[in-house]
Amino acid sequence: MAVVAVNASSPLFSTLKLSSYEARPSSLRKSSTPAPPIRSTKAWQHRRRMCVWSSVSAAAPLEVRAGPDDLVASILAKVNGTDGGVKLGDDGHKEVADMVQELQRYCVDEPVKCPLIFGEWDVVYCSRPTSPGGLYRSALGRLFFQTKEMIQALDEPDTVRNKVSISALGFLDAEVSLKGKLKALDERWVEVLFEPPEVKIGALKFQYNGQSEVKLQITYIDEKIRLGVGSRGSLFVFQRRK
Repeated sequence: MAVVAVNASSPLFSTLKLSSYEARPSSLRKSSTPAPPIRSTKAWQHRRRMCVWSSVSAAAPLEVRAGPDDLVASILAKVNGTDGGVKLGDDGHKEVADMVQELQRYCVDEPVKCPLIFGEWDVVYCSRPTSPGGLYRSALGRLFFQTKEMIQALDEPDTVRNKVSISALGFLDAEVSLKGKLKALDERWVEVLFEPPEVKIGALKFQYNGQSEVKLQITYIDEKIRLGVGSRGSLFVFQRRK
């Protein structure tokens, strides 16, 4: 592209400058009215920060969702020492149910196939405290029998052993145990067919009643905790024995 040199002192250049100025709208010409003062940068930044802070404060609070480790710790802290849930009131049971519902979001896709289900577990909570232990855990039964521990063991490939250790009248130790076969119904539900329960009091052993059958949905499993819901809606929390 060719460059044309123009002499600034030539009449043509002067005419171009004058014509360009006179062709501007009057609103763009320099005014004798002083311009408004320019805000300082610091003041403007402070006002902007205040606006942003006001917008954030006025917005709805952000939902903070606890992770699985925190939920597991909170559930165990809530249920341990409650005699399997007996000592919890309605508010306590609701709080456990809310935390369990949140933890279930982190369950693996097919918990029935997860090898972590095997091992020995303490039954540390049931939303219906009389479900594990039966009559021995009822309001009347607790007047005569004190529960020492409730254990469920799952042995590969398909054996389930339940044991409730009790103290009768404060001085006579006894055990009620059940042994059954585990059968997977789908990726979450299992069915257990139990043999007649066996009672052991000292050297005395005997069985009573007949076989029983239960169904349980596994809703969460990890190295520390297992959650389950019975076919009648009872919520169970199992803690792995150390």
